[in-house]
Amino acid sequence: MNRCAEPSRGDPCLLLPEWAQAQIATLQSQLAEREAELKRRELKIQQLTLELAHHRRIRFGARSEGLGAEQRELFLDSRAEDEAAILAELEQQRAARPARQAKRTGRHPLPPALPRIEHRHEPASCTCGACGAGLVKIGEDISEQLDVEPARFFVHRHIRPQYACRRCETVTAAPVPASLIDGGLAAPGLHAWVLIQKYLDHLPLYRIEKISERHGASIARSTLAQWVGQLGLALQPLVDRLSTLLKRGQVLHADETPVQQLDPGQGKTRRAYLWAYRSNELEGAAPIVVFDYQTSRSGQHARDFLQGWQGRLMVDDYGGYKELFRQGVTELACLAHCRRKFFDLHAAHPHPVAEEALRQIAELYAIEAQARDADAAVRLALRQQEALPRLSDLHSWLCAKRRVAADGTGLARAIDYSLKRWPAILRYVESGQLPIDNNPIENAIRPICLGRRNWLFVGSERAGQRAAAIQSLLATASLNGLEPYAWLRSTLEKLPVWPHSRIDELLPLGGRVIDVDATPKDVIDTRIIPP
Repeated sequence: MNRCAEPSRGDPCLLLPEWAQAQIATLQSQLAEREAELKRRELKIQQLTLELAHHRRIRFGARSEGLGAEQRELFLDSRAEDEAAILAELEQQRAARPARQAKRTGRHPLPPALPRIEHRHEPASCTCGACGAGLVKIGEDISEQLDVEPARFFVHRHIRPQYACRRCETVTAAPVPASLIDGGLAAPGLHAWVLIQKYLDHLPLYRIEKISERHGASIARSTLAQWVGQLGLALQPLVDRLSTLLKRGQVLHADETPVQQLDPGQGKTRRAYLWAYRSNELEGAAPIVVFDYQTSRSGQHARDFLQGWQGRLMVDDYGGYKELFRQGVTELACLAHCRRKFFDLHAAHPHPVAEEALRQIAELYAIEAQARDADAAVRLALRQQEALPRLSDLHSWLCAKRRVAADGTGLARAIDYSLKRWPAILRYVESGQLPIDNNPIENAIRPICLGRRNWLFVGSERAGQRAAAIQSLLATASLNGLEPYAWLRSTLEKLPVWPHSRIDELLPLGGRVIDVDATPKDVIDTRIIPP
């Protein structure tokens, strides 16, 4: 039998039969293809991982104040959507990878307070498919999915049987349930929903009209506008009471933000201002936020609102508050504003002096973080022992740097801002109940600043005042851990016949009842008779 040429000893595969050699070649080809596919997927995963890191750096880097708060918020939804898409694609790539599949990370449990609807999935048969024996339950595999039911409109039918007395010839029936709007179409739940949509979710009335129409209950925009106006008037006593309680505090935050108001005569808009006042969270009382809509930024508006109040006021460097300080109010300066001056300088161009100032200010905030959950006595001791020496060192260092900084430069302006307000900055270490900055009121204003990109402008001065009043109630409810819709619906149900002597029980303060002022009027008559 003829043999092929003597094979090389280094290639034993050639000793195999031809069919085996062909099978080996096929397997080698498949292995090469899999290795190429694996390499491609590894590169894709690396690319997606880098992209995800970039998105997260943008998202969580917002704390560095790279963009203004309002600008950052505009892109939060898009970034979240992009991140979810990248994660999903990354998971697909990892799942399709031949080996080394990463273990799926867990997710946060769904809130236990949400109602549960159970769906039980039993096997098609209770006998074993292999041997026919009966199955015995040994446990359960439970998974949960979050679902939502869109706005569901329904009708309350109030049936009041009428009974007659033949002897007396009289008719008896149950009284008509009290309502804020006599003979009105809407129940309190619908009224609350409209106000939440408009003032918390910042939806214009024409969008609310479209939503109701889409769900089979068309409500004219004119009707919605009428409800909003009447409900705002009915809720005003609660806002007035909040203002009274707010000014009982010894320390307040204040700030203002511009809004556009329609000027019908000119066919344009003009600038108005929403003034905001917040209680001091370090005093331990229920947090309160009150908004005051005014047509200008004149400091007279702050003096009118705080008329007769004497205490400590945390503000920025706006000159409109200066007259209050000449009238006996004590100024507290915001350390975050001082930090912002150095941050802006360092962000524009890396600056070693600004970087050092930021480092020293960060140490002061680290001390505050240590005492976040402590009482006022512990916080005061920590401030005196740790913060006061650092503030003294910071002041000396700023004075030294100012002497060598050229007038008119960014560094000189940043240092001058802090040195000019230094006595007011230093004041917070005198007590364990004084705030270090004005961030609480800025956080209260931020949702409105974002929402005005939806509604663009207010239609009139009265509309601005009504919006400020309702926003005060909803913001205070949120600060006190109340679900705004649930609180507002309950309040609108009770308000028509609620005694004025118990008005504090209706306030969105999380159940904290404050002593009530005596009043000659026992019931708030908030019922409105439509024209």
